[in-house]
Amino acid sequence: MIKIGILSDTHGNFSGDVCEFLSDADEIWHAGDIGNIGVADEIAALKPLRAVYGNIDGEEVRRHYPRFLHFACEGVEVLMTHIGGYPQHYHSEVRTLLQQHRPQLFVCGHSHILRVMYDKKLQMLCINPGAAGHYGFHQVRTAIRLRIHNGNISDLEVGEWKRKA
Repeated sequence: MIKIGILSDTHGNFSGDVCEFLSDADEIWHAGDIGNIGVADEIAALKPLRAVYGNIDGEEVRRHYPRFLHFACEGVEVLMTHIGGYPQHYHSEVRTLLQQHRPQLFVCGHSHILRVMYDKKLQMLCINPGAAGHYGFHQVRTAIRLRIHNGNISDLEVGEWKRKA
């Protein structure tokens, strides 16, 4: 069994409350718009980090992290990117990758809107953890943690915190 922390859109800020929420995770997955390589290094110092770059990430972040990440975790195939969409509304490149890889879990960010949906057609769980940073239109910062064991995803929890003005 592995505990996963999922976040996105930190935009250069990985604050104490989000850090505390993810502190018992075995791995942290970041779905882009990290903000700068220092934040990625800060997260990676806390826990092993899997990440993709987002549209606001500069060259240094893009050199270290890919646009798309496909991997297996405890028997679950995962596809992660920043701009992905959601069931019935996937970005065109993502739709192709979903058909090609057939993941059981799709993780993306970008919208700053927390969304967890099951795509019946593709038989996969879609997670957008919302935005964990202070920059953007969102009023509440969010992150997710869950467990993966023997091909099953369970115990999904949402963390919520007020955004600084």
